[in-house]
Order: sequence, then C-alpha cells, then structure tokens
Amino acid sequence: MAFIDTPSDRDFFESNRAPAGHIPNFVTTFAARPAVYDAWKKLNGAIKESMDLRRYELATLAAATALKSSYCSLAHGQVLADKFYTSEEVAALVDEPPADPVDRAVMAFARKVALAADTITQADVDELKAVGLTDSDVLDVVLAAAARCFFSKTLAATGTPPDAAFNSLPDLLRKALTVGGGVQLDR
Repeated sequence: MAFIDTPSDRDFFESNRAPAGHIPNFVTTFAARPAVYDAWKKLNGAIKESMDLRRYELATLAAATALKSSYCSLAHGQVLADKFYTSEEVAALVDEPPADPVDRAVMAFARKVALAADTITQADVDELKAVGLTDSDVLDVVLAAAARCFFSKTLAATGTPPDAAFNSLPDLLRKALTVGGGVQLDR
C-alpha cells in the first residue's frame, strides 16, 4: 500500500492501462498529477527512441538496482528476460558484471550516474568511448540513468509497491530483482 492516497480517476486509469491489462500501481500514484505523468511518458519515450532497446534496458536496470528500486528493477529486468536474456542471465546482472565489455561499461557507468553523478570524470566517459560508444551514446546512457532516478525515487518516496503481476516471474528472477528493503509485491 502506498504512503499517500490519490484520486480515483477512472478515465486516467483506463487510458494508462498496461498492455497486459492491469493498471500499474505507479499509474495510481501519478493520478494526483496527470500532467507530470504525461510529461514523464514523453521524456522517457524520447530517451528510449534514441537508443537501442537492449542498451536502454541494461542502463535502466543498472540504475534501478543501484537505487534499490525493486519496482523498476522488476519491470526492466522482466523486459530483458522477455526479449534478450534468460531469467538466470538477468538475475546474474544484479550482482555480476556482464561478460560483454560494452554492456559491462554501460552498466557500470549508469550505476555511477545514478549514485554519484557528481564524481563522473572525463576518464569515465573515455572508458565508454574506448569500447566504441560515441558522445551521443554516452549522453543516451546518462539520460536513461538520470530519468530512472526521477521515476524510482518518486515510487520509493511514495511507497508505491511493485505490481502483483511481478509475482508471476520465475522465483529466481523475482528474488534477484527485489532489491529494495522491506518491499512487498502487491498480492
């Protein structure tokens, strides 16, 4: 249960129903500020459209796990498991750097953006360039990680629990991606 009550706006809920058919808990949280949610969707959509989806999801998962956001870790880990990796491989990404040097550099950089952006130096950016990223690619990773900070922190600070739909994930994946303390998935 979230820490705050929000209005029950059936039209808002219905217009933001997930493709799987349920109304995500974050939609309920943002019901009090639909203009903010609409702006978020536009911002996040613009970030995603400039990036390769797999790289976006890796950067987002790295930021979400660094921030200890179970909701965002579960959501983006599920995308990675559905489209790019096995559940076991995604579960390993939480604690182990990926074998691919580009993916490893992207995830490490996204974690640093999420936790300590003020400490990033030219050397950090040069590490990404050394594995083939362009300046635009680096900016995309920064934008994905920074945007995740807004969303993850909003959900954490409002006590928005992960959706019950995540209970259907394989146990190994669900447990690995539940990274926040005291988090209970909705039932």
